[in-house]
Amino acid sequence: MPYIPNTDADRKVMLDKIGVGSFEELLKPIPEKLRLKGPLNLPEALSEMELLREIEEISKKNSSLKAIFAGGGVYDHFIPQALNNLLSRPEFVTAYTPYQAEVSQGTLQVIYEFQSCICRLTGMDVANASMYDGASAAAEAVSLSAANRRKSKVLVSETVNPLYLDVIKTYLAGREIEIVTVPHAGGVTDYNKLKESVDDKTACVVTAQPNFFGLIEDIDAVSELIHNVGGHLIVAVDPIAAMLLKTPAECGADIVVGEGQPLGLPLNFGGPLLGFFAVKKELIRSLPGRLAAKTVDIEGKPGFVLTLQTREQHIRRDKATSNICTNQALCATAATIYMSLLGKSGLKRVALLSMEKTHKAVDAICSLPGYEVCFDGPYIREAAVKTPVPAGEIIDRILDRDGILPGIDLGRFYAGMDNVLLVAVTEKRTDEEIDMLVKALKG
Repeated sequence: MPYIPNTDADRKVMLDKIGVGSFEELLKPIPEKLRLKGPLNLPEALSEMELLREIEEISKKNSSLKAIFAGGGVYDHFIPQALNNLLSRPEFVTAYTPYQAEVSQGTLQVIYEFQSCICRLTGMDVANASMYDGASAAAEAVSLSAANRRKSKVLVSETVNPLYLDVIKTYLAGREIEIVTVPHAGGVTDYNKLKESVDDKTACVVTAQPNFFGLIEDIDAVSELIHNVGGHLIVAVDPIAAMLLKTPAECGADIVVGEGQPLGLPLNFGGPLLGFFAVKKELIRSLPGRLAAKTVDIEGKPGFVLTLQTREQHIRRDKATSNICTNQALCATAATIYMSLLGKSGLKRVALLSMEKTHKAVDAICSLPGYEVCFDGPYIREAAVKTPVPAGEIIDRILDRDGILPGIDLGRFYAGMDNVLLVAVTEKRTDEEIDMLVKALKG
């Protein structure tokens, strides 16, 4: 049992043991002006039972949502109970970075399986051992491209998740790299504007499939354009919608990134999330983070090791490809279990159901007076819908009155789109919940 001082006598014993007369002596290295002048404004200490009771009372004040129709990168998918049962095993819950391969075989194998699943999903040659989230993965991809190509200009489509663009700008702040945002035309990347912006200084183009408006982009055309000037094509993909589309590799992508939250991670008020990152083989030495691989020991038995670690704490700082990336080991494990449980056919079924329900919901919404689809073009899991009043007002009213989150206000991110609601529907949403949404919007 650890020693816990509960009385003044106990504290005096501890102070005597370490050779100081008072607790204040321990604070001498802290400047006087930074020290606390009085006691903290904290309530009286509670027992565990009393604390649990108080937390339960506080939790009752939370409002419960009846249905969620918001997406924009984070989606409310069904998570099989088997996933949580497996994920709660102690070797997964406590695992972090497998620095010592000989005692980390389980963790290393999970990471290896995760990388393999991402490669199958994207069609790429190699994937790393996960990253913080889709946004930081996109920023790392841009950084990789600029360094690899030794060019000072990157193009980011306006149809990429605007939060990704914010993180990219933060990553590149202070570096002499020009970020050009390519506008959209009809909800997809304006190819003519892109063509005008691409030149010999361009390291990469960042686009999304599907894009933030839910529409399908012509990735092949973008690929040809950027490769003609020796740049990289970076594609941010949705892992569920990807099951119904050509793989990014088939479209000519050099780097593929994305948000892995739809692969078995709960919403959790927005985190933790999971970034995935995959590249062509020739970029493997520039890959940020870690790479796990399968090998054999001196007895010929199979085993797993970290074959590449490019963070500054692993190699010389000036040789590091990144200094803030890490692997989300527990989240990556959850995604691996999810993909393994559902398999290729199960993941495709989730994508098909999501598409079917999204089209059903959008068609019903657009039959109401004042509502219409914002853009023409194919969509899979979400769509932008024009609304008769500002979308922000609709969200506030319906959330408060009906307990339904009807979508995302695109006016938060794009000028002139205050009256546009981004609606996402997953396989979890029932016909009754869709009817509730339509009825709420009608009101």
